Amino acid sequence: MAESIYKVIELIGTSTKSWEDAAKNAVETASESLRDLRVAEITKLDMKIEKGKVAAYRARVSLSFKYQKGD
Repeated sequence: MAESIYKVIELIGTSTKSWEDAAKNAVETASESLRDLRVAEITKLDMKIEKGKVAAYRARVSLSFKYQKGD
């Protein structure tokens, strides 16, 4: 088996519904331009507050994907 290299990036997903949706939005949006996604780790959760009410949930996600060498 060949050795593999993985790159880790940090994303912030947002949602007006929940932290789960915020994390899902980050991963699903990243999957549109990145290939071979491997692991997503939620590193921080927070909320955007407007006029004393929760306006959005935010999830900071560390996402790893397989690094592809150029040909």
